[in-house]
Amino acid sequence: MNQRTILIIEDSPSLAMTCQAQLEPLGHIVLVAEDGRSGLAILRARPVDCVLLDLKLPDMDGIDILEQVHTWPTPPAIIVMTANASLATAVRAVRGGAFDYLVKPFAAARLTTTVDNALSTVELRREVETLRQTVEHAEFVDFIGRSAPMQAVYRTLSAAAQSTASVFVTGESGTGKELAADALHKLSPRRDRRLVALNCGAIPRDLMESTIFGHVRGAFTGATADQEGAAAQADGGTLFLDELGEMDPLLQTKLLRFIQTGTYQRVGDSQTRQADIRFIAATNRNPLDAVQNGQLREDLYYRLNVVPIRMPPLRERGEDIVLIAQRFLRQFAAEENKPFTAFAPEVEARLLAYHWPGNVRQLQNVVRNVVVLHAGKTVTPDMLPMMEVVAEPAAIPAPAVAAPVPVAVAAPVPFATGLPTSVDAIEPLTVAERRYVEHAIAICGGNLQLASRKLKISASTIYRKKEGWEAE
Repeated sequence: MNQRTILIIEDSPSLAMTCQAQLEPLGHIVLVAEDGRSGLAILRARPVDCVLLDLKLPDMDGIDILEQVHTWPTPPAIIVMTANASLATAVRAVRGGAFDYLVKPFAAARLTTTVDNALSTVELRREVETLRQTVEHAEFVDFIGRSAPMQAVYRTLSAAAQSTASVFVTGESGTGKELAADALHKLSPRRDRRLVALNCGAIPRDLMESTIFGHVRGAFTGATADQEGAAAQADGGTLFLDELGEMDPLLQTKLLRFIQTGTYQRVGDSQTRQADIRFIAATNRNPLDAVQNGQLREDLYYRLNVVPIRMPPLRERGEDIVLIAQRFLRQFAAEENKPFTAFAPEVEARLLAYHWPGNVRQLQNVVRNVVVLHAGKTVTPDMLPMMEVVAEPAAIPAPAVAAPVPVAVAAPVPFATGLPTSVDAIEPLTVAERRYVEHAIAICGGNLQLASRKLKISASTIYRKKEGWEAE
């Protein structure tokens, strides 16, 4: 058993020492408090897994402690200890939340067995709570989605937020890289200071240095006054550099020095300034490709890539597509004063089957289009716009599609159900798998969601396989 912490709240030193001597050889940390006030102080100061609680304490009733601790978010297992005369009270304590009771005097075997059972129950309760939180975590800061890829993102964001380490976010356009930066800032101790976001691809190169570091009057034509840059604005907060690979390589050198030293100079100024900044960078391309072709300095990349986070494309997020679409539907219906409240089942199926090369941004535009151009309570298939597949710089080409919502529908493919009858007829497993999967999609009318359910694999697995086959 893993080492656990046990607290004994007992005013009899001899009994407390006896219990301690019996539990410590089992590898547990055993703490002792002689009264209720001391016991509560320990419970508030550190995590405790199990409490052996005497019901008759010199300063308070053990039931009062039980009632307090039982309301805490993650209470320890409490085993009450009592004499025969107060057995009825012990039973009531169990009904009120105590795990079990021990009647004094009790044997060592009875003590260790009861404690082991209590600790096992605590462990199981914590595992269930962790699983419940994971399953029910459909919203995280401004994200929506309970899929496994997003749960992994949430865990990384939660862990990284408390640190000052630099974070590098990658992912296709429209996957929520700026939302990830915003979540990191909102969850961090820097939340009361500014998050400054710069799109390095949208700012002219000759203005980029001034935008980051600021400038003094007369530094260049048009600099009619001193101007603070993003470095000063984000001091004590977070600086988010989106599309970092679009930054001029010479300016990347200055940025690297700024990150390493925390010092910078405004354009045209000889004074060195300091700033305490948490850096987050992002790109929708493969950063290693950018390093190899000279667009991104290798030392800058590795300086920022302390905590890498990959935002999954929408096509890998399964049922999240419907959850996000429903949120957009409620939002846009309220903005446009329309009565829409739901999607027809056929619409949900088509949304799930579509490849979404533009990711969440594309889904947002589709739902807005429906709300603006139509009226009703339920979105029906005829309301969906034509959605053309547009190749993203980092995206793998999507399958061919058809109106009104493009869904790749393969022609029926003959599939031999018999096993090979000769050595020469044996196919590579990958070839047989492809034929079977494509045949399953065909007889499901191109509905990948239905095919995935029948094959008992996820739709994202089918997408990945199809992309691999098309790349061959």
